[in-house]
Amino acid sequence: MLRVSLFLFCVFLAAGLHAAEVAESLVRIEATSQEPNYKAPWSPGDVSSGVGAGFIVQGDRILTNAHVVSNVRFLTVNKEGDPKPYAAKVLYVAHDCDLAMLSVDKAEFFNGTTALELGDIPAIESTVSVYGYPIGGKRLSVTRGIVSRIDFQTYSHSGMDSHLTIQIDAAINPGNSGGPVMQKGKVVGVAFQGYSGDVAQNVGYMIPTPVVKRFLKDVEDGRYDRYVDLALTDQNLFNPAARKALGLTDDDVGVQVGTVYGGGPSDGIIKSGDVLLSIDGLRIASDGTIDIDGGSVPFNEVVERKFRGDSVELDILRDGASLQVQVPLSEPWPFSLQSSAYDVKPQFVVFGGLVFQPVDQNLMDEYKPSNLRLEYLFDFFVEDGIYRERPELVVLSNILPDSVNAYAKDFLFSVVDEINGQKICRISDVAAAFAKTADYYVIKMVGTGRPLVLERKAVEEARSRILERYGVTSEYYLKK
Repeated sequence: MLRVSLFLFCVFLAAGLHAAEVAESLVRIEATSQEPNYKAPWSPGDVSSGVGAGFIVQGDRILTNAHVVSNVRFLTVNKEGDPKPYAAKVLYVAHDCDLAMLSVDKAEFFNGTTALELGDIPAIESTVSVYGYPIGGKRLSVTRGIVSRIDFQTYSHSGMDSHLTIQIDAAINPGNSGGPVMQKGKVVGVAFQGYSGDVAQNVGYMIPTPVVKRFLKDVEDGRYDRYVDLALTDQNLFNPAARKALGLTDDDVGVQVGTVYGGGPSDGIIKSGDVLLSIDGLRIASDGTIDIDGGSVPFNEVVERKFRGDSVELDILRDGASLQVQVPLSEPWPFSLQSSAYDVKPQFVVFGGLVFQPVDQNLMDEYKPSNLRLEYLFDFFVEDGIYRERPELVVLSNILPDSVNAYAKDFLFSVVDEINGQKICRISDVAAAFAKTADYYVIKMVGTGRPLVLERKAVEEARSRILERYGVTSEYYLKK
């Protein structure tokens, strides 16, 4: 025990901290969660439990990862060295950047605690210390690592959102999530994801403080508004011939706009083919990077630090002419179809034993459907502008077998196009179509010749036996 204590003391000393100061700030989190069941969306889902870490910040609040408290039903926290559990609740959760803020009703929990201070982005090859409770341990664990990369990467929690990320050569294991990463007495990141041993060993990632500070600033008004985005794609401009054709000099400046998504902030302001030269006065290199805070990062980092209601200034080249435009960042990224969802109930409609649901990443992960048309519509929902006609893709996701729907299997995972001539653009349209009285309900699917037909009288006769047979407690749930 003496050797272990001496080792920990040396680690804390190297990090510029006293062991007691870190212990006063660290929080162990136990979360009981309930995962929604997309195959039986009327059921409450399975209950599971997990352990994570957090740390105290200004205002007697606890900062942790969103994935530690996602779909949570009951939450307890305890301080390092104090086994007493305290009930906690989620104040704010940001699934797009995997951060959450907790509160504890009992003010006594914060007696003797110290709020940690946020630092800056650590330098490449500098040493950091990671604190937490890996593999569900009950006592504080500390590991050290070297900062090896600073880059934009996809955050695995949402599976779609990309933000600034710092890679270190220290493993991030379950239980480390949400713990502080320290350097010279300040938080330089929040531990949040790693690789399994068969992919990479001793590689972990932390959320850097620019992302953390943005989250803390966003919730100051009492709500979380999510990240804003330019909603466009860009292409590198390395090719000298392409640069010459666009009227650019060989000065390694500028990227060309690919797609501008309709409905996004740039729509009607930026055009496909424009060349972006600078953003808020910062020169954009031909690989799409800018120099900021002593490092080179993708130019979107400027937008990353903005909030809803802000604007961004762009110097562009259009048809050989130089222009300066302002893009108001009024709304967050509008397309969440391909992002994993949390803390929401799955929407659905059951009619004649047929289960209709809107498609999202959760549903695709649950069913893993082998329908090529659905896979295409899902994968290219944004790129091909499918969202313009169909804000939601509604599919026949499941069949509760009964004589009334005995021939419906061929339509499984088909996207619903019309019901009795009514265009289906959202799951609420399905509910509305079935609510109208008709002798027959003719359901047309995208890309199929023959329709699926249900007789109203047969559906009514089958209703009670289907609900009872399959334990269906509700025939629909629609988001308000």
